[in-house]
Amino acid sequence: MSTPPESVSPATASTNGSKRRRILLILGTIFVLAGAGWLALEHFVFSLREKTDDAYITGNQVRVSSQVSGTVVEVFVRNTSRVKAGQVLLKLDPTDAQQSLDRAAATLGQTVRQVRQQHAQSSQFDVTIVARELELKRAEEDLAQREPLLAEQAVAGEEVRHARDTVALARAQLSQAREQANAARALVDAVPVARNPAVLSASAAYKEAWLALQRTQIVAPIDGYVALRSVQLGQRIAPGEGLMSIVPLQDVWLEANFKEGQLRNLRIGQPARIITDVYGSGVVFHGHVIGLSAGTGAAFSLLPPQNASGNWIKVVQRIPVKIALQPEELAKNPLRIGLSTTTIIDTHDRSGVVLAAEPASDIHENTASYQQDLAAADAAAQAIIRANSGRE
Repeated sequence: MSTPPESVSPATASTNGSKRRRILLILGTIFVLAGAGWLALEHFVFSLREKTDDAYITGNQVRVSSQVSGTVVEVFVRNTSRVKAGQVLLKLDPTDAQQSLDRAAATLGQTVRQVRQQHAQSSQFDVTIVARELELKRAEEDLAQREPLLAEQAVAGEEVRHARDTVALARAQLSQAREQANAARALVDAVPVARNPAVLSASAAYKEAWLALQRTQIVAPIDGYVALRSVQLGQRIAPGEGLMSIVPLQDVWLEANFKEGQLRNLRIGQPARIITDVYGSGVVFHGHVIGLSAGTGAAFSLLPPQNASGNWIKVVQRIPVKIALQPEELAKNPLRIGLSTTTIIDTHDRSGVVLAAEPASDIHENTASYQQDLAAADAAAQAIIRANSGRE
């Protein structure tokens, strides 16, 4: 005979049901707490930040070009070279510039001598005026002696007429001499030789030629690293032709492209955390929003989309947001232009503005690398003027 199955007592069944309810209650509580935690995280954390991985390091790329034409005879840098502002990058053949400077020096010296000649001619006309005045006085005296004798018929009438003609001629010659003197003085009066307009013009041409010679040495406008070097030895270059770029890696920034739906809470001044692909999550950069672009990337593209066409498809647009990085962090962990990042902006503080209300007053980019010591050029020009002025 088979043994009948053991029956479960009511007490045991009640205990098992109680355990299942307890487990379900615990699981339900866990799910409720997890949901509440997620809602709290979403409300207090995720909703107060915006994140994008469409963000890249960018910066200035200062294009170096020549101010004069010439042939490259020396190059001192390569791609990746570190350069300082004012450092000589390359040199052009100075032969043509030196010849132009020599011609300008000769022209300046000749101009000084011509002005000296004009001063001498002016003095010569002054002497001529004195001589003409004496001739007029003598002719008038001679006429005064003959006119009383004409009434007594002591002299012929023809002789008196000749005396009158002589006086008129002397007066005309005196007037001519005075006009010639005025014309000569108009070129040289009131200023010394060194300040004569013709000398100043020749001096300016000399300084221009002096500058052209100095500019055969092409210098770096800023501190940075050389990139995109295209110039080669022996190359003939023209003014304005791009030779290389200098990238100031100590002054890069971040451009994060946020979707248009993420912009409503972004404000200037909000802090940002940046994680770069090159360093990973172990290195976190910090920055702050300094501006939002005036248009989408598509609007500023080379070929903007024509949304009025019949085959229009809506595409979510992105706006570039400019984020400044901390210089001390850049010095410790250098970045390069074009590197990818993941950017998170804390939007908790929304008291800032979306667009700048006042013109920027903290931006001033300048370089002193192209300034030349014109005092040296002026000293050289003055030396030429003194050498041709008849005095040392």
